[in-house]
Amino acid sequence: MTKAQTITPNHSDALEKIDVKIYPGSKEGSLAIAKTIAELIRAKQKLNQKCVLGLATGSSPKTLYAELVRLHKEEKLSFKNVVTFNLDEYYPISREAIQSYYRFMHTHLFSHVDINPKNIHIPNGEVKKEDVKAACAAYEQLIEKAGGIDLQILGIGNNGHIGFNEPGSGIHSKTRLINLENSTRLANSFEFATISDVPRMAITMGISTILKSKQIILMAWGVAKAKAVKAAVEEVETERVPASLLQSHPDVQFIVDEMAASELTRLKSPWLSGEVEWAPKLVKKAVVNMALDLKKPVLSLTNEDYNQYGLSDLLVEKGNAYEINLEVYYMLRDSITGWPGGKPNAVIPSHPERSEPYPKRVLIFSPHPDDDIISMGGTFQRLHDQGHDVHVGYQTSGNIAVTDEFVTRFLDFAVGFNDIAKIDSDKPGKILSQTRKYVAGKKPDQIDTPIIRQIKGLIRRGEASATCRYVGIPDSNIHFMNLPFYETGTIDKKPLGEKDIKITMELLRKIKPQQVFCAGDFADPHGTHLVCFNAVLAALQRIREAGDAWVNDCWLWLYKGAWQEWNIEEIEMAVPMSPEQVLKKRFGIFIHQSQKDMVPFQGSDNREFWQRAEERNANTAAIYADLGLTHYAAMEAFVRWHY
Repeated sequence: MTKAQTITPNHSDALEKIDVKIYPGSKEGSLAIAKTIAELIRAKQKLNQKCVLGLATGSSPKTLYAELVRLHKEEKLSFKNVVTFNLDEYYPISREAIQSYYRFMHTHLFSHVDINPKNIHIPNGEVKKEDVKAACAAYEQLIEKAGGIDLQILGIGNNGHIGFNEPGSGIHSKTRLINLENSTRLANSFEFATISDVPRMAITMGISTILKSKQIILMAWGVAKAKAVKAAVEEVETERVPASLLQSHPDVQFIVDEMAASELTRLKSPWLSGEVEWAPKLVKKAVVNMALDLKKPVLSLTNEDYNQYGLSDLLVEKGNAYEINLEVYYMLRDSITGWPGGKPNAVIPSHPERSEPYPKRVLIFSPHPDDDIISMGGTFQRLHDQGHDVHVGYQTSGNIAVTDEFVTRFLDFAVGFNDIAKIDSDKPGKILSQTRKYVAGKKPDQIDTPIIRQIKGLIRRGEASATCRYVGIPDSNIHFMNLPFYETGTIDKKPLGEKDIKITMELLRKIKPQQVFCAGDFADPHGTHLVCFNAVLAALQRIREAGDAWVNDCWLWLYKGAWQEWNIEEIEMAVPMSPEQVLKKRFGIFIHQSQKDMVPFQGSDNREFWQRAEERNANTAAIYADLGLTHYAAMEAFVRWHY
């Protein structure tokens, strides 16, 4: 049975104006919502009544719909009495477009259950512009005719929108055509090749339509939603944050994961909402955030600062500011090391890594073929230079991130084509001509053929190999895993599968590393990093359960990628970089030419990956300096995961 789990169960949630249930991750939260939906459907069936559901789209409900499909197939949950109304749809858009919500719903739910097609209602993105207003009015009438929505499922946008009701949407608004804010288009651009391809308008249920629902559940996953969740739940009810208008509904609940809840006061500043146990990590968090807010080095904080910042209880428990400041300063100082694999012939109890064994067998898992150099290029180089046996496991082909234009520039390269040609006992020359013809006639929403995907994967494989050689890693230490979950040819990926875990286990058992680095950047909008992390975690846990002795001496470190960085209080190992090392990392990233200048599916950040990495690493170093530590040119940050 799935159970809600708050991080701080003893703390008051009195500041929250909406009931919030916090789950460890999106999977647990999704299962809880699916259970609620299933119970409602079955209760309505017993009464011989229709169950009217309002449904959402986007990345948030994918696991929810997968669980509903499982309940239908394995636990005989019938959808014959279910009537559905979707929140929104892009406009204009073809129903058959990969990004259409019509296609999304049929792909993820409707095609797999026994719902009557006549009971499915989705706003029509194909209707003529002059007919949109009438179509929206008709949609409202259909909802009323069905008896209203029994349970409305919502997601939340980074700017607080629900459905496509952008900030400023009135509480009395109904289903209508709306212009999308640029921030929303940027947030959704990962679904499209470029931002210019994202529709500028959408048809959406209005706030009034949503509030008429008998019950509402809003789901939110990931740190990117944290500020919007806090604004909706704790701050004033305002049309500037449409989700906050849910505060007036009599039966609404937010189901969120720990990352989406991270800005809530009970988690971010729990001392403001009740008594706390002052463990070292919480002391570090409180003092670091206070120092940054007050723009003071840690050692300059005073008793008065603690009192004014709401930390008087910490003073009572620990004594005085001077002692607390020193404790936190030493924690920050001890996280900094130029020896990420451990310093040989040294006994340093406070060092982030063990000195022994030395050298270590190190395995860096890279979800995409460039995450290793982007996220930890300086550390990658340092581990090699310090004599460790460094391996890289490239978990996916990364082929979807290669543009068609880039393919045309490499059609004449020969390496690897013989292997590709063997698939159909064909000749490389014919493969070349077929590829040219395909790329020239490819439609915007067309999925690449297996051959095209292999060519694009080969391009990225070549870049990854070149990066390893640039660092000094021999070819024998480069491992291309090509996890099957990734190979759909579309943005949507398969769930983590048994083959993905077994491939990961095989590589781990082959190398038997003492140190593993893995992507912990779950803000990656495509979800690839999270699936890759779960593959590594599941593999390590299974190996341990099987009794492999070496895994007990294997430490797992998480880095973050192109999308975000660890909060300063979370960092357990910070590896400094000199200006020369920063440049060397930049040149290593430049090797990935297919990802330079024009990166498809790059999300809301239009900078190139090397620019993101340099700014993030420089910012981490600057924060350490602001807190009173040495100011380095840049720092790469890591957190240890205990599995």
